[in-house]
Amino acid sequence: MLLGIIGWIVVGLIVGFIGSKAVNLRGDDPRLGIGVACASALIGGIVYSVISGNSVDPWNPWSLIYAAIGGTVGMVIWHIVRSRSISHEGQTVRRSY
Repeated sequence: MLLGIIGWIVVGLIVGFIGSKAVNLRGDDPRLGIGVACASALIGGIVYSVISGNSVDPWNPWSLIYAAIGGTVGMVIWHIVRSRSISHEGQTVRRSY
């Protein structure tokens, strides 16, 4: 059971790392996105276990796929929410008086 959960976390770390490199973060800390992807991968793995009725097996390929999908969906939602709260205006140059 513990190895299955560790597998989901590792998948979330990988998805979060790739997602943080692929998306323009506009000043966001990439660790936030990686953490969101890990949490979403855990949720995706749990959803798979509940829907399929299977126990948490170590390195079950289908649960890892669901964890990757969950991590990706979580990252996309996170970046959509964050992009709405970040100003899209250009930076102003500070000039001395």
